[in-house]
Amino acid sequence: MHYSLRFEWLGMVFDISTILMILVTSLVVLFMCIGMSRNLTSATPSGAQNVMEWIVDFVTGITKSYISPKKAAGFVSLALTLFLYIFLGNQLGLVFNVNTSHHNGDGHEVSQPVKDMLTASTSEDMKKQKMAKLEEELTSSDPHSHGVVIGWWKSPTATPSVTFALAFIVLLYAHYLGIKKSFGGWLKHTFLNPIHILEEFIIKPLTLPLRLFGNIFAGEVLISFLLSVGIFGSIPLFVWLGYSVFVGSVQAFIFTTLAMVYLSQQVNEDH
Repeated sequence: MHYSLRFEWLGMVFDISTILMILVTSLVVLFMCIGMSRNLTSATPSGAQNVMEWIVDFVTGITKSYISPKKAAGFVSLALTLFLYIFLGNQLGLVFNVNTSHHNGDGHEVSQPVKDMLTASTSEDMKKQKMAKLEEELTSSDPHSHGVVIGWWKSPTATPSVTFALAFIVLLYAHYLGIKKSFGGWLKHTFLNPIHILEEFIIKPLTLPLRLFGNIFAGEVLISFLLSVGIFGSIPLFVWLGYSVFVGSVQAFIFTTLAMVYLSQQVNEDH
C-alpha cells in the first residue's frame, strides 16, 4: 500500500503529492506551449512549430466534429488545454516513479507529525484504522516487507479528485452555456425527461471522470507491481509502459471528445 502526506484544512483533506503533480503538469503544459510557439513563422514550419500546429489542427478537428463551425473556434482553446493537460498528466507517472520506504527500528523512527499526515482523514474512526495499519507496517518483521511506502510522484489523473474536478468544470460550463442560450430551453432539456435528469446528474458526472481515473490508476498499480518483482518484471514492464503511453493518449482523446460533445448539446442550434 502506498501512502501520501496529507493535511487537513477547513474540514477538507489535501494530498500534498497530488497538489505537487497538479502544479508540475500545469507548468509543463505552459512551458511546452510557450517553447513551441515562441518562434512562429508564416513560412514553411519546421520542428516545434510543426508539432504544435499538428496538435492544434487535431484538436480543432475534434471540436468542429461536434460544435457548429460558427461557434467551434471559441472552444478550441478549452479543448486544447484539456487535451494537453490530460495527455501530459497521464504520461508523467510513466516517466518517473518516486517512492520512499520507511521502517521503525535501527535507530530510525517515523515521527508522530508525519504519522498524522499519513493518516489524515475527516473521520476519526477512519484515522484510527489507518493509524493501526500504519503502525503494523512500520513494525513489520517480514523480511519481504517494504515497510511504509510514501509516493511522491504520480500522474495527477491517477487521483479521483483531479478527474472529478476536471469533469465538474466541463459539466458546469456546459450547463452555464445552456442557461445563457435559453433558460427555458435548458430547463426543458434537463428536467422534463427523467432520462435526461439521470444522464445530466448521475451518468455524465460519474462516467466522465471514472473512465479516466480507472485506466490511469490501474496502469500505475501494475507498473508499481512490475517494479517490485525486480529483473523478472523487466520485459513485461517495458511492454506495459509502451501500452500505457497508448492508453494515456486514448484517454486524453476520449475525455476531450466527450467534453466537446457535452458542450455541443448546449450550444448547437438543433439542441
